[in-house]
Amino acid sequence: MKNLLIVLLGLFAFASCNSGSGKTYAMIETSMGNIKVELYDSTPGHKANFIKLANEGFYDGLLFHRVMNGFMIQGGDPNSKTAAPGARLGSGGPGYTIPAEIGAPHFKGTLAAARTTNPEKRSSGSQFYLSQGTIQTDATLDQIEKSKGITYSPAQREKYKKIGGTPGLDMDYTVYGEVVEGLNIIDKIAKVATDPSDRPLENVTMKVRIL
Repeated sequence: MKNLLIVLLGLFAFASCNSGSGKTYAMIETSMGNIKVELYDSTPGHKANFIKLANEGFYDGLLFHRVMNGFMIQGGDPNSKTAAPGARLGSGGPGYTIPAEIGAPHFKGTLAAARTTNPEKRSSGSQFYLSQGTIQTDATLDQIEKSKGITYSPAQREKYKKIGGTPGLDMDYTVYGEVVEGLNIIDKIAKVATDPSDRPLENVTMKVRIL
């Protein structure tokens, strides 16, 4: 518990040094094109952690190891950096998890934290995914509202119906950013051929830098 507290205090201190008065952007450079994302101030723990790891070079050379067309693309497992072809990935991390900061919806292009099943919905310390999803209908959104006990605003409904996303993940995972440039690269990566564990047959690498 003491070590976790030290980590969290360090992350928040780092965030305060990088937030400033403007928006914070990160560039996810992939072997199939660049994706520019804005990091949300409303999720300070996740924002600080992503900035810290990016500045340390943690993500450089890692893979998008789980790709599901019509759903999302996922990366950030440190074990993927030296993984042999066909090796199953998805269990690696930096050795800690992040407290949930759940709230923002999963529109297409949102940046969210992956996680294992846990009652507090704590996030993986490093693994993230970019939502792709599909165009939604009022009927589907009505069903999700009923099953999850949530209410979408008219603007949120229109956005889901216009650009799509993965509303079935809402209120279960922390969304902490969104794509502002390179949305088409998500579609491009999502279409690659994959093996039975959803790993691309040809590696899709990444490098992350804070702008």
